Amino acid sequence: MNKIVHERSRLKLLAKLATGAERMTFTELRDALEMTAGNLSVQLRTLEDAGYVSSEKYFADNKPRTDIRLTESGRTALMEYLDELESLLAGLKAGERS
Repeated sequence: MNKIVHERSRLKLLAKLATGAERMTFTELRDALEMTAGNLSVQLRTLEDAGYVSSEKYFADNKPRTDIRLTESGRTALMEYLDELESLLAGLKAGERS
């Protein structure tokens, strides 16, 4: 199992980016996931180091802004993780029926 994706906060973050808009701001993610800014920063850094998300920093209306995007590698890693999880669950359900 992909340990980077498996961690709860990172899984929620990837899922939110996969089902949301093309990009989300740091603040939007923080609020939507009810995470502290510090925890979100740490999780994003881990995902960015793995190539699963990318960030773009710029100024809008003289305020710093950071946009976060799910990369194709991130989408692939999330889908592979979900497929593996579904397979595990199917095996458990099949075992219950025996």
